[in-house]
Amino acid sequence: MGWLALGVALLGLAWLLPVNVKSLNPALLKEAGRDSTTTVAFGRALLEMDKPGPATLVAEAARMIEDPAAPALAQQLAEFGRRHPEMIPWGGWDAVFEPLLQPKTGVGATESQPVLKFLATRQARETLRLYLSVSRLPGVQTLLKTAGLTTTKRFVPAHLAGGQPLDAVILLTACLWQEGHFPSSLQREVRGLAEDAITTGQMGGIEEFYLDILSLGKRLDWVQLSELLHTATSTGTVAQFAHLARIVPEQLPVIYTATLMSGSADAVARYLIAFGKTGADNLHQALTFGQGAVEQLVQRQAPMTPGTGAVFEIGAAFALSNPELALLAKYGAFLAGIFLLLRSIDLRLFAPLARSARELAGTLPRMKSGLLALILTFIFFVFSEPYLLKAAPVSEYQLRLVIPVLGATSALSSATSDASATMNMSTVLSITVFALVQILMYVICLLKISEIDRRTLPSSLKLRLMDNEENLFDGGLYIGIAGTATALVLQVLGVIEANLLAAYSSNLFGIVCVALVKIRHVRPYKHKLIMDSAQLA
Repeated sequence: MGWLALGVALLGLAWLLPVNVKSLNPALLKEAGRDSTTTVAFGRALLEMDKPGPATLVAEAARMIEDPAAPALAQQLAEFGRRHPEMIPWGGWDAVFEPLLQPKTGVGATESQPVLKFLATRQARETLRLYLSVSRLPGVQTLLKTAGLTTTKRFVPAHLAGGQPLDAVILLTACLWQEGHFPSSLQREVRGLAEDAITTGQMGGIEEFYLDILSLGKRLDWVQLSELLHTATSTGTVAQFAHLARIVPEQLPVIYTATLMSGSADAVARYLIAFGKTGADNLHQALTFGQGAVEQLVQRQAPMTPGTGAVFEIGAAFALSNPELALLAKYGAFLAGIFLLLRSIDLRLFAPLARSARELAGTLPRMKSGLLALILTFIFFVFSEPYLLKAAPVSEYQLRLVIPVLGATSALSSATSDASATMNMSTVLSITVFALVQILMYVICLLKISEIDRRTLPSSLKLRLMDNEENLFDGGLYIGIAGTATALVLQVLGVIEANLLAAYSSNLFGIVCVALVKIRHVRPYKHKLIMDSAQLA
C-alpha cells in the first residue's frame, strides 16, 4: 500500500510540474512576471521621463490586453497633453525640430503625428538639411551624399520630381544618426552600406534600409522611432520590425510595448517572425503578467503551452530558475511513480501465486516493471509535450519573396507538409489507448503462465499446455495489426488526424509485447519444463 501511495504522489507531482521541453507553461510566465513592472506602470514611467509618444503606444497596449488600470493611464496622458501641448507632436521634445514647429509645415502643433509628416514640405526638409550640412560626423555626411545617387529601384531619385519621399527618409536617417539614436552595431552596418553605395554608385542595400525607415517613419513619431531604434542592433532587425508594422499594424502597440519592456527589438521581431499569430497572442498574455514574463518569453523563444490547468506553484518557481533540473525531476518522478504502481500491481497479482521463495527468484513470471515504466514514460513525454512532434507551422508573419507560380507551389507544399505532420490530441489519445491495450494483454499472458505453473501436473504436460497457448502469447501481435488497420480506416474516414505514427504505433507496441512475453517469459519457462522432464525421464 505504501508503494502504491508513493507512486500516485510521484505521478501527481510529475503532472503538476509546469515545465516542458519545447514550450513555456503559462504558470512559468506568471511566476516570471510576479512583482515585476506591469504594462501600465511601464507607461507611467515613460510619461515621467517626458516621453508621451512611447507612453501612448504602451497605453494602447494596456487597453488591448484589458488591463484594469488602462483607463487611468489614458487619463494621465490626456492631462499631460493639456499641460505640455508642445511635446505632443514629436512624442517628447528635441530642440533640433523646434524650427519645424511652424504653421507653414501644415501640421498642428498640438497633434501627435508620424515623424515623416513633418518633412512633407520642402521648407521643412531644407531647414533640416541646413542643420545637418554643418555636422562634423562623417556618417551623417556620407548619408547625405546618397541623395545624389540615381540608381534607385524602389524610390524615385531624391533630386528628381517625385523624389520627396527618398529625400525625407535620407534626412530623417541622417538626423537619427546625428542625435545618437543608432546603436554602435547598427551604425557600423548603415555606414558600410552608405559607403558602398557612394563607392559603387549603386544604392543597393542602403535603399532597402531607407525603405524600412520609411515604413516606420510613417507610423511612429520622433521619440517612438528613436526609442525603438535604440533596441535594434542590425538592419535586419529594422527590416523585420518594418515588415511587422506593414502587415499587422493593429498589433503595433503590443509589439512596440514588448520591445521596450524586453529591451530587444531583435528578440521580439525574431519571435514574431517565427511563431506568427500564435506568437502575437503569446505576447498579449505575457504582457498581462508583467515585464518579467515578456523578457522570459522572448528570451526562451518558445511558444506557450496551450490551455491552463492545475499547476504546482512552488514547482513553477523552481522550474523557472532551474529548467533543466525541473525537466529531469518531472520525467524522473513519472518514471519512478509508474514503476512503483506497476510493482505494486505485480506483487498483488503474482506474489500470492508463488509457492516458495525459490520460485519467486526463479522462472515464475513477473511483470517487467522497469521496461514497462520506460515505455509509459515515453508516452507521457509525448503526451505532455504539445510541440514535440508537431511540425513548425508556416508563420503568417514570415518575410517572403513571392515568385509567380513557384511561390504558389511552395505555399501548397508547405501547407501539405504541415497538415501531414501535425499531431493533435486525438492522435495522442489513440497512441495511449494502443499502449494500454498491449499492457493489459501482457498481464493476461503472465497470468496464464502463472496458472499453468500452479497446477500439480507433470512438467511434460505443462509443456504441452504452454504450446497450446501459443496463439494467446501471439495475441499482442494480432491486436497490434488490428489496431493499425483500425487507425488507418479512421484516418481515411477523417475521424482522427492523418498521422502514420498513430497507426503504426499499435503494431510497434504489439511487437514489444510479444517479444517481452515470448523471449523474457515463455522461453525461460519452457526451458525449465524441458529440463525437469529430462530429469524425470
